[in-house]
Amino acid sequence: MDSLLPIAARVGALLKERKETLCISESSAGGLISAALLAVPGASAYFLGGAVVYTREARTELLGLTREELAGVPPSTEAYALVLARGARARLATTWCLAEIGATGPTGNRYGYDAGHACFAVAGPREASVTLETGNGDRIGNMRRFGIGALELLEQALKA
Repeated sequence: MDSLLPIAARVGALLKERKETLCISESSAGGLISAALLAVPGASAYFLGGAVVYTREARTELLGLTREELAGVPPSTEAYALVLARGARARLATTWCLAEIGATGPTGNRYGYDAGHACFAVAGPREASVTLETGNGDRIGNMRRFGIGALELLEQALKA
């Protein structure tokens, strides 16, 4: 988690300075993104909540997203991550939401993506999304890299 903390501190400072709020919807990062953001002193000024949305049931119960809302949106894609980010942002009424989905490994996922595949999306005053391919099946390493990649995307969106 140490590698996530510097980025989380910069993101937290930007959000506090602007008096903006944030929520997180993460999957394969397993809570690392939320933990890094909450490790920043004063996180209560910007962090409203987060969820590890690891299953379809969690997506429905925690984010309130229905199958109909995701109809035609391929899983494990930037478009899917953006739907999650928009849904969580609406549910918690935050300025921003960061969503992450991926396949940490050691094997790929049921949607045909190899281990090391992740998509991140930011919903808010600006929207952005990106795909990351690490090319390896190191589960812990991928979790860390997914957290870094997601926070970097959020930082870029905040600075745009």
